[in-house]
Amino acid sequence: MDSVEKRKTRNEWTDVEMDSLIVKKEKLGMDYSAPEKREFRNEGMEIIQLALMLLCYDGYRCPICSGNGIIARNFDNTVLSFAKNSYLAQWKRPIFVKGPLGIVSRTELFFLAAFILLLCWSFSAYVHMFFGDVTRQPGFPMGANLWKAKMEIAGLTLGHAGNVCLAFVFFPVTRSSSLLRLLGLTSESSIKYHIWLGHITLALFSAHSLYFIIFWASTNQISQMLEWAETGISNLAGEIAMVFGLAMWATTFPCIRRKFFELFFYTHYLYIPLMVFYVFHVGFSYFCITLPGFYLFLVDRYLRFLQSQRKVRLVSARILPCKAVELNFSKCLGLRYNPTSIMFINLPGISKLQWHPFTVTSNNNTDPDRLSVLIKCEGSWTESLYQKLSQPIPLERLEVSVEGPYGPASIHFFRHDTLVMISGGSGITPFFSIIRELLFYASTRSCKTKQVLLITSFKKSVDLTMLDLLLPVSANYDITQLPLRIEAYVTREKEPIPDDQKLCQTVWFLPSATDAPVSASLGSNTWLWHGAIISSSFFTFLLFFGILARYYVYPVDNSTSMRFSYTERNALSMFFVCLSIAMTATTAFIWHEKQNAKKMMQIHSLDRPKPKGIPRPGQWLYNSKRDLESFPHQSLFQNTTVHYGERPDFKKYLRVREGSSMGVLVSGPTMMRQQVAAICSSSEADNLHFESMSFSF
Repeated sequence: MDSVEKRKTRNEWTDVEMDSLIVKKEKLGMDYSAPEKREFRNEGMEIIQLALMLLCYDGYRCPICSGNGIIARNFDNTVLSFAKNSYLAQWKRPIFVKGPLGIVSRTELFFLAAFILLLCWSFSAYVHMFFGDVTRQPGFPMGANLWKAKMEIAGLTLGHAGNVCLAFVFFPVTRSSSLLRLLGLTSESSIKYHIWLGHITLALFSAHSLYFIIFWASTNQISQMLEWAETGISNLAGEIAMVFGLAMWATTFPCIRRKFFELFFYTHYLYIPLMVFYVFHVGFSYFCITLPGFYLFLVDRYLRFLQSQRKVRLVSARILPCKAVELNFSKCLGLRYNPTSIMFINLPGISKLQWHPFTVTSNNNTDPDRLSVLIKCEGSWTESLYQKLSQPIPLERLEVSVEGPYGPASIHFFRHDTLVMISGGSGITPFFSIIRELLFYASTRSCKTKQVLLITSFKKSVDLTMLDLLLPVSANYDITQLPLRIEAYVTREKEPIPDDQKLCQTVWFLPSATDAPVSASLGSNTWLWHGAIISSSFFTFLLFFGILARYYVYPVDNSTSMRFSYTERNALSMFFVCLSIAMTATTAFIWHEKQNAKKMMQIHSLDRPKPKGIPRPGQWLYNSKRDLESFPHQSLFQNTTVHYGERPDFKKYLRVREGSSMGVLVSGPTMMRQQVAAICSSSEADNLHFESMSFSF
């Protein structure tokens, strides 16, 4: 790099400049494809790559840029060895496949064990400290009174351990938090950590409450249960919070959550009164132990609330004969998301409170102005949507609100020699965006992945029509450039069933001036805005709290013999926290909305195509026969093999040649994911890199 050139930050590098670096590297005899360049820019795990690029950004002589072939070749071999045969990659392999925790990797097991050790250490440290204070008190009576004191201390210590758990409970459910992306986690993959922490927290709080009830009953102090102290701990507030917690906990077990999801969904809103009475119970000062995680959650939740208030433009809906619906939304060109992202959708016409997550099937590169999701009818909410769209008189407009999309910070499936995607039923949806990403790079640039295999299972042959959505409709891409092979299994039919009713219906919706394209709540630099909102809102809270204490709380304490009510102080503190977050987040959101509106004024809205052969202009529904043999490219059908009346033998497909790397992505029923995880966890599968994508826990 020329020393005269100005130093550039990471975000100032353009694709042209990056491509020039790749060309220089290829002249040295190294293979560095465009997908690798993308990982080179985004991945945070490859420390060697990141360190070298930082040197390049700051204007130092880079081995790639300066032509130092020896260093560059060693660097390339080191990166490939790190990506394929790294010892750290072995920690991601599943170690437990079946059990109450689900599929658990070595890394997850290690951190779970470390967290349990932290709780045990915290409990023992509190017990040792409190027991020592009791026995060292002069004139303290021994015997039964000592036993009662220790019992009270044990119950109090369980509460302290529960507070430690509560401090981590809200971190995994901050969907748009940059912290999850920094750790390489996604909102759906971190939900199980929230479940683990929630069970441990409520178990400790239940034991804490039970200990004190037994203690009060054995010491004839049962009236303490109804005490709401003006200062200090309020027992009644803690019991009310515990009632809300038990109501939530009872509906979280899989047998209830999966059968009565709406009951689970609505009772989970009890976290609001639970946290309010928890603060009344322990006081705001002690609540500061758990405040960081809860504060981040409040910021994230309020921003999601603001995003959900705007209605997005739904352009069209494709109705498949397998009772599946593809919703196509208008998207801002500046909105970027990675494959396997998810988006939460709310339809006020069906339910104003229910939000359901769906995988984004479109792709940034192949669908720049459109965002799509595929919804399979598997419940009352999805059935209602299907009936609305399938009625004889088509809808002119469907009111929709969204949250997201949320996705991984980077993609990693380009690094493998072979990519195997295994799905069952509607679990195929995350792979649509992956295949479109691979197709884009295979058609425009060289793709590192040598072979792509899709193994999908359906119950009926009519479900095969979902494969029609594999390829994008917005542009023509040569599928022959992508080494894709599809093995489709129909498990409940032994032969194809002819069906003359296989019609794909497309409904086009009328545009509305109140609808806006899908866009990020805070624009492209979300992490920067999050940091600004968190820091400024917390500073605002400290300012409000300081004014409250200086001019309202302490004058009362100094002028009277009574202390200022802890309940009022806690209520005011919580109010100022919420007020500070609302003020700063709303200001940032409105500013971004205005900037986004200025940009959208320069872009024409997506034109609504008129279907041919429609006698009346007002009729916006048309049919098109789309069976399995009418894919946009005939070669896709030629590369597809359909098996009837059998299930896939995963061991046959998951055979890796020595020295090669195979990425295994699984999305589908629990038994399928466990079966594939068991194969990937065996000692003979060193080169299998397993990853599960699912919302069912």
